[in-house]
Amino acid sequence: MDSRKRKQLEKSGYRVTDTKEFVGLSDEEDCMIRTRLALVRQVRELRKKQGWTQVQLAHAMGSTQARVAKLENASPEVSVDLLLRVVFALGTSPKDLAKILKVA
Repeated sequence: MDSRKRKQLEKSGYRVTDTKEFVGLSDEEDCMIRTRLALVRQVRELRKKQGWTQVQLAHAMGSTQARVAKLENASPEVSVDLLLRVVFALGTSPKDLAKILKVA
């Protein structure tokens, strides 16, 4: 949200907050969610950059298209371990991963 809009809302009596505060997440929970979402974005971007469909990625992973769809939608049933394995399988180096997570 831009600062002008924020100031207008606050002036009107609204309290502007972030998702962490609104939902009441701990620092650890917030960090885990941001990490998961950064990994999901990386998987989707790399898959598209390589011109792969979800079916092609699923085949490369030895999985199904439905699993890739769940992975790309940050389903809680997809482990961070699986996200990391897929990110690395798509060519992300540990150094690149550190950059991705630093921004998250």
